[in-house]
This record gives sequence, C-alpha cells and structure tokens, in this order.
Amino acid sequence: MIKVFNPADGTLVGEAPEMTPQEVKAAVDRTCEAFPTWSRRLAKERGDLLRKWFELIRADKRAYAELMVRENGKCLSEAMGEIDYGLGFVEWYAEEAKRVYGDTIPTHDPNAQVLVMKEPAGPTAAITPWNFPFMMITRKIATALAAGCTMIIKPSEETPLTAYKLLEAARAAGIPEGVFEMVTGDPREIGEVFTSDSRIRKLSFTGSTAVGKLLASACGRDLKKVTMELGGNAPYIVFDDAHFDDAVNGIVSAKLRNSGQVCISPNRIYVQDAIYDRFVAAVKEKVAQIRVDQGLQDDFVVGPLITQAGYDKVAGLVEDARARGAAVVLGGKAHEKGGLFYEPTILADVTDDMRMAQAEIFGPVFPIYRFGAEDEVVRRANDTEYGLVAYAWTANNARAFRLSRNIEAGMVILNSGAVGTASVPFGGVKHSGYGREGGHYGIEEYVEVKYVLMAGLDR
Repeated sequence: MIKVFNPADGTLVGEAPEMTPQEVKAAVDRTCEAFPTWSRRLAKERGDLLRKWFELIRADKRAYAELMVRENGKCLSEAMGEIDYGLGFVEWYAEEAKRVYGDTIPTHDPNAQVLVMKEPAGPTAAITPWNFPFMMITRKIATALAAGCTMIIKPSEETPLTAYKLLEAARAAGIPEGVFEMVTGDPREIGEVFTSDSRIRKLSFTGSTAVGKLLASACGRDLKKVTMELGGNAPYIVFDDAHFDDAVNGIVSAKLRNSGQVCISPNRIYVQDAIYDRFVAAVKEKVAQIRVDQGLQDDFVVGPLITQAGYDKVAGLVEDARARGAAVVLGGKAHEKGGLFYEPTILADVTDDMRMAQAEIFGPVFPIYRFGAEDEVVRRANDTEYGLVAYAWTANNARAFRLSRNIEAGMVILNSGAVGTASVPFGGVKHSGYGREGGHYGIEEYVEVKYVLMAGLDR
C-alpha cells in the first residue's frame, strides 16, 4: 500500500493501493473496452452525467477541502478555492459536450458535398501532479469524457486520496467503470504501460519537463496525441507606471499560493529601477504579516513544502543566491515550526547568474531583480528554456500590447496576478510543453478531424 502522510506534521492520512503492472493493464483493458459504447452515447447524455458528478462534489466541498489540506499541506481557504476552480471545468465541459461542432466546406465538385466531422480520439490516459490534486483531475477527466473519450488517470503518489474520492463520486453519479479509471503504484511502471499500449491514443501529462520529455518520446512510438503541461519560470515585470498597490498585492497572492509550489508561480520578479526599493519594502511589509502554519483553519496561512526533496531544493537555491550576493530582506531559513516549513523569503539584488534565475523554485521565495528599460527586461524575461506564463504591470496600453507580442509564453497576464478559469486556454511554449487545457481549445485536444466527401449527388 502507498502510505500518505500529512506534510505539516508527518501523521498518516490514509493509504492507496500500490497496483501491480497486471492490475494496471487490467484497468487499461477496461478503459479501452468501454470506449466504443461511451463514444456513441449522445453528447447530452455525457453532459448530464458530468453534471451529476458536479452536483455530488459540490454538495461535499468541505470534506474534499479538509482531505486536500491533510494530504497536500495547502491551507483550507486555498483548498476551497481549488475546488471551485476544478468544479468550473466539470460544469463547463458538461455543457461543452454538446458543442463539438463539425463544418461544411464549399465543394470543389458540383456533384459532391464536403463535410468535416470531429470524432473522439479514443481511449486516453493522464498523469497528474500533487500540487493541485483536485483541479488537475477534474480538468482532464471532464474534458476527455465530454469529447467522448474514456480516460485512465494516475494521480501523484503524494496525493492520491483526493483523486480516489473523486472517483467514488463519479461512480455514484453513474459514470461507468472503464469510462473513468484510476491507478496508483510505481510511476515508471505505470508510465510504461500507458505509453506502450497502442490502444491508448492520447496522453495528457502535467509535471516536470524532464519527465514530460521522456513520456513524449515514448508516446512517439505509436504517434499518440500528447498534451504536455510542464515546468515554468514565470517573469513578473513591474514598470514604474504600474498601479503600485495592485502590483504588490498581486505578487504576494500569486507567489504564496500553495506555498509557491505552482507551475505558474512568479519565479523572477523584475522591478524597474525608479520604484525598486519602494516595491521591496512594500512586499516585505505585506509578507511579514502572513502566518506560517498548518492549513486546517479558516484564515490564509503559508503551509509546509510537500517533501524533504522539495524543501532541500528551495533551501539550496536561497543559499546559492545569498552566497552570490543577494540580500536577504526577509526569511531565508527554516521556520521555527521545523519539519517541512520554510520561512517566506524575500531576496533583493538578485542577478541573472544565480541558480534560481533558471530554476523553477517551487517554494515561498520572492527573488526581486532590477531592470532599466523595456527592451532589456523583455530580453531577460525570454532568456529561459521555459515559456508557460508571464506577468506584467503597466499603465501604458501600447507597452502592454508590445509585451503581449514580444514575450515568449503561452499566457501573458497584464495587470493581474490571476491566470486560470475554465473558459480560457491554459498551456505553454518551448520547454513548458504544448497543447492546451480549458475552453473550447481544450476539448479539441481530444478529437480527431475527419474529412468526408459525399460524391455522386447527381445520380
């Protein structure tokens, strides 16, 4: 069995099955066997079942949130917010199932009609991470099922309990066995089963770039469709004409979400020279007021990091920056609570030669860089292998449009620290992956386009 421990205090939260390769293959068999029947069900029927699933989850939100807090470490208010976010995808795709439209194309033959149909891609698989154990499941499964695909999911071994609770609700809603399957166990073995089975026609993965490259390469053997939502190194650019208070509030909320363990977390905070010192002081004042604690309470707190490896990575990046000349404005060490708690940390005078400039920090660390001119900061923002999201604050609309064109990212967020909602396309470029989740763009990832020529209409 896989034992799940609370990262806040090390207590046992629960257990999940550690499936053998044979058990995983049997679950894949069920996923593939269920596809013909599920894909032929009316779109409205699929949408109705997703809606029932939505209602059952919504009625039990508090229980999901408390479970998430215990196995993930995020605070209760964040967990409740994640549930609302994840439910948005179930609701959206319950409706979107009826809107997978084809086309008619003006014919090249006077005695023929040209049609374009969109058909479910086939049985699909997904591998999800620990940092959003609710939303990552709902976003992938709702999209696949709405499109007419079946899906088998491997959640993170760090946070499988929320995933299994979602599966229980799906069964209660009437979503059949095989249509939505769950497996847990050795990640390498399960990944090999998913990628080597030619019947699985698509894999959706959210996780590290290194693992994503391995999975994408393996999927290439069968030319599977692939969605890769991988690592990030998000710039957060604040110009001296920005609305100052909003930019400060935006960075604090965006950076401390899930203790900084978010792929879209601002990773490189660039502040223009004229407001640099004032900005650093204002962020320090805000962050110093936020408590660090376990998450089962109603007010916002910064929780623990998920694992010792994650903690060690954050601590190592801070020490490297300090050794290379960064000034520790706040924090910079283990929190007095011990364990996996790390102090929210603000670093000033950070430079591009420090390790954290090219690493995904995944912790509550604010590295603040100086910049002078727009062209300089765009060049530095793009100087990374990643391209998931970028944030910029400016009151100059012409500059905002230039930034949206010139920054290399799948998402450019202007004058806001918030990114996602169910109706927009989420995804990156470069080593942050490819494919999109959310909106009508997301469901297109789960269909195949079929051209049909109906000739001989003159007969």
